[in-house]
Formats: sequence, C-alpha cells, structure tokens
Amino acid sequence: MHKILTIAGSPSQNSRSSSVLELSRLILEKQGLDVSCLSVKDIPPEDLVYANFESASLKKAQNMIEQAQAIIVGTPVYKASYTGVLKALLDLMPQYAFSGKTVLPIATGGTITHLLSIDYAMKPLFSVLGATHILRGIFILDSQMQRGEGGQLTLDDDIEIRLKDSLTELASFITC
Repeated sequence: MHKILTIAGSPSQNSRSSSVLELSRLILEKQGLDVSCLSVKDIPPEDLVYANFESASLKKAQNMIEQAQAIIVGTPVYKASYTGVLKALLDLMPQYAFSGKTVLPIATGGTITHLLSIDYAMKPLFSVLGATHILRGIFILDSQMQRGEGGQLTLDDDIEIRLKDSLTELASFITC
C-alpha cells in the first residue's frame, strides 16, 4: 500500500507541474516513504468526458486515492484555476474521496497574479472532497523552474527549500 499519492493534473507531455511532482516523489522516497503516481493522462479521455464509472482506469484511480494517507496534487494554473481535466477526474471520485487524508496543493503558473488559485480554487475543492488537512500549498512561477540539458527540472533555491519544507510537513502526517 502506498502512503503518499501524487496526482498530476496537467494534460501536457512536458508539464512543469508534473516534473515538480516527480521531484517531490524523489525527495520523499529518499526519506524512505512509499509514493505512487497518478496522472490525468492515465485515464482515457472518453472515460472522463462521458463519466464512465465502469472504467477500469477510473476504478484504479479511485483505489489509489482510497489507499493513500496523503495526496499531493500538482497542476498548472489555467484561467486562474486548476486544469479542467483535473476537475473532470476529481468529479468522478466518490463524494468524500479525500476523507481522512492530508493534501498538499502545488500549482505552477506564468504570472504571480495566479498565486491565490490555491486558496480560492484548489482548497475549496479538496475540502468538498473531505480532506482532513489541507496544507498551505506551494505556487511556483515558471521563471523559478529551469530544465537542464537532459530535461531534468531544477528549482530556484528558495522554491526548492519551500518544497522540501512542505514535503517534510506532509510526511509528518504519515503513520507507520
């Protein structure tokens, strides 16, 4: 059973927010924590659009969420909110799918004007899904992330420190 689940909300192949989740997974695994990953790209689009509750992929996603103690949700910000495909996925989860769970929201965006998307868009959604603890969250500007020659993501020092601090806080909620 995985203790922490990351949910990537970006439909993009080269998503910065998905790369931040991958970096988070590596940091947590170095601490000995078990992390599983789910992406909106794992669910066939037609299952999301037509609300196919019988979809094997959707049932697998529901099971992964149910088994997790903590969830990290990463998404780019589009039009001052999380992606529509992430909303479509979460709309198909049971009413209290996040009940008993600690959630860390991570959002990436091109401008600081989207900073409040975590507080005004993401946190209310996680609350409706029954999250027990919703951590402060991290907003990362595109300018605070760089890709190396091999495609690996690096963060500005201050953002990397904030990410590590938030992951440490999240890990403190995990029970053995």
